[in-house]
Parts: sequence; C-alpha cells; structure tokens
Amino acid sequence: MASTGKFRELLKKYGKVGLGVHFSVSAASITGLYIAIRNNVDVDSLLQKVGMGSVDVSTDQQSELPQHDTEIITDLPSQSSNSTKTRNRTAELAASSGGAFALAILCNKALFPIRVPITIALTPPIARFLAKRNIIRTSV
Repeated sequence: MASTGKFRELLKKYGKVGLGVHFSVSAASITGLYIAIRNNVDVDSLLQKVGMGSVDVSTDQQSELPQHDTEIITDLPSQSSNSTKTRNRTAELAASSGGAFALAILCNKALFPIRVPITIALTPPIARFLAKRNIIRTSV
C-alpha cells in the first residue's frame, strides 16, 4: 500500500497533470487488454506468469446436464476421456459474461498495482515538458 500513498502525494503535487497521466495509462492498458482479449490471447495464463492469481471457477458441466437413464436411451454418444481439449477461459468469459470490454476493464482493475508505479514515474517528466511548453501555468 506504499504506492497508494505515493500516488496520493503525486496527485496533491501535480493535480490535473497527474490525473491526466493516470487516466492515459489506464486508457492504454484497457485498449491493450481489449485487443489482446479480442485476439483470443489467454489472459488467465499471462496473469499467472506475472504472479497474479486467477479466479478459480470450478463448475461441473456434467452436473448441469439432465441425467438420462442409459437403459431407455441407448443411442447417446459416450464421452471419451482422450478427447480433452485445453480450454481458453478468456474466450469463454469474453463470449459469455458481458464481452471483451468488460473483461478488459476487470483485468485493468487487477493491474492497478502495476499502473500506479508507471504513473508515478511518468508524471514528473510530463509535467516538466508541459511547463516548458507553457501549456500548464504552474512551474514544476
């Protein structure tokens, strides 16, 4: 939580410039995540590589199906265990729960601890640049 305190100090010191940088970093993050999700990149495995856990949703799809009596219905195809396919949970979530944009926003929220140091690092040089160009009034 130390970065959150630094972020608050940054917003007090730089004001609108810090807020603008943070929103710009967030917009770039959401855009990149949206493009990645729309191109079927497995975001779940990427988050695990970074060290961030994923949501463990364990649903048994067979329990949702109605149980049939095998003596009465004999023409049902049997499920073979050697036809297991790797699931792309990102594609499933993007298709089922509100779309790729909602999933990109949720991933962006999860990446807040990564975005804050980027904002802290980018704000002072951008504020100096804007002050040199006389775009902002306060000299930093």
